[in-house]
Amino acid sequence: MIHPHHSALDVVIAIDIGGTTVKGAAIDAAGTVISRQTASTFDAGRDAYASVVGVARQLVDDAVEAGFAAAGIGIASPGLVDPESGTVMFAANLGWDAFPLRRLLEAELQIAVSVGHDARTAAVAERAAQGAGASGTDTGSSYDTAYDNALIVPIGTGVSSAVVAGGVLIAGATGAAGELGHMQVIPNGALCSCGQRGCIEAYASGTTILDRYREHGGTIASSTQAIASTLDTDPIAARVWADAVNALSIGLAGLAAVLDPAVIVIGGGVSAAGDTLIGPLREAVDARLGWRSTLRIEQSALGAQGGLIGAAIIGWTDQVLDAGFARQTYLSLSSEPQGAADA
Repeated sequence: MIHPHHSALDVVIAIDIGGTTVKGAAIDAAGTVISRQTASTFDAGRDAYASVVGVARQLVDDAVEAGFAAAGIGIASPGLVDPESGTVMFAANLGWDAFPLRRLLEAELQIAVSVGHDARTAAVAERAAQGAGASGTDTGSSYDTAYDNALIVPIGTGVSSAVVAGGVLIAGATGAAGELGHMQVIPNGALCSCGQRGCIEAYASGTTILDRYREHGGTIASSTQAIASTLDTDPIAARVWADAVNALSIGLAGLAAVLDPAVIVIGGGVSAAGDTLIGPLREAVDARLGWRSTLRIEQSALGAQGGLIGAAIIGWTDQVLDAGFARQTYLSLSSEPQGAADA
């Protein structure tokens, strides 16, 4: 194992792998972004791993040029992830099966690598932004204890979730806890990329919302964000959006009935729709949970940056970070210009 040696001029390389985009940043221990890179996951016919290597290598080079050294790499990956071995056991969107990501990347770059599940790394970041320390424990009176029993739901190219119970992130027996996107909620419904029908992801991911809009003849909106902004004037957009909210509400109500979370946090790129999503989703979930008080459902404090910030946190393998790291990293990322792949 490669052991990092930290100094004041060290940075962590954080990488968030999505089905559409690989996002990366070099970030110092204060949460300042030194460099930022993005690439299409399957850029120019390359496979996902080649894109990850390309982004990581460019960030390492950028850090060195700026006078820093890369002390570690943290990666947020979709799919079934074994963080102990750094292996992605299965990721349909990436075409990976028992893929030894950490071993390959450490051999390639000679830098320590930590690999986490994208939703669970986003949950680490969300809890840190609320005041939880590196161990997930309360670091002061500002910590919102609702995040000790929470569902963190990033919605981007895919739909996932992280389960926090009693302050502990739950991975499950095979690392598959929280695979919300592949919960079947519509009998004989739309075909999902996993091969099943009626999955939440087939209706409610950023990608499938846009795909379904076009399949139903929509022509006004050209992005998921645009669909969310035209619900009052575009009946096709309204229909597709309602289908997404319905599918999500069925799955979230089911999880809430079993897990009794104090809060559900909606993150990822689709969360940028704000109350256009959160409002009707809260009403739909509430209607399905008539036996309990209204469930707290809110927009992520970190939006689409949660996975990347979480990757930075797990990448600092022996660094104790204060509660301000996630917030400062979010502010730094938000002030940095984004490449076309992020748009």
